Amino acid sequence: MIPALNEQEALRHHLPGLVRNADEIIISDGGSTDSTVTTAEQLGARVVAGASGRGPQMNRGASAVESEVILFLHADTQLPEEGIEKIRQAAIRGMDGGGFLAVFDDRRPLLRLGSTLVNVRTRLSRLPLGDQAQFVTRKAFQELDGFREWPILEDLDFMRRLKRYGSIAVIRQPVTTSARRYVQNGIFKTIATNWWIWVLYILGVAPDKLARLYREVR
Repeated sequence: MIPALNEQEALRHHLPGLVRNADEIIISDGGSTDSTVTTAEQLGARVVAGASGRGPQMNRGASAVESEVILFLHADTQLPEEGIEKIRQAAIRGMDGGGFLAVFDDRRPLLRLGSTLVNVRTRLSRLPLGDQAQFVTRKAFQELDGFREWPILEDLDFMRRLKRYGSIAVIRQPVTTSARRYVQNGIFKTIATNWWIWVLYILGVAPDKLARLYREVR
């Protein structure tokens, strides 16, 4: 399941490989004004449309998924080879959900450091985030009532609830995720702001207030 908003180029690049390996592909569109919807349909995906917002889009897309395991994949994130099979194996082992380690598609030293920190955090916390290709069983997703419809950090909140619910798999083969936001807004500033937002959230700051910080680096 892929939430999308004006992601025609990313879908052209990533969808063909997914179509060959996934049982089904749902694009949850949030009102794209480019050819995202047409591109997705032409490449073999099914599209559901509605209001924008990652939480609402992912909940809407998940409701259209028929498979017993739901993968939430960002349009600009690429699974590793055999990534789908690794998810299937995790489900067979009885894992309730999980995600992958990650690398950026830009190998500048500061971004390499950033992905290293992400992976250390993920190994220690067992809380892979949205750009790390989160997946979950349908049963767990339904019993947790899906994602909260927050403006930010819905992925962290969901994984924390999933960790309390059951077992989390962290797949070592990394996904490759886009560094475009980091490059456009300043690599150090974006990394530092992300970590500051997570710290403030853990300390109890409300997501709607944290969203103001996030908008500053978008």
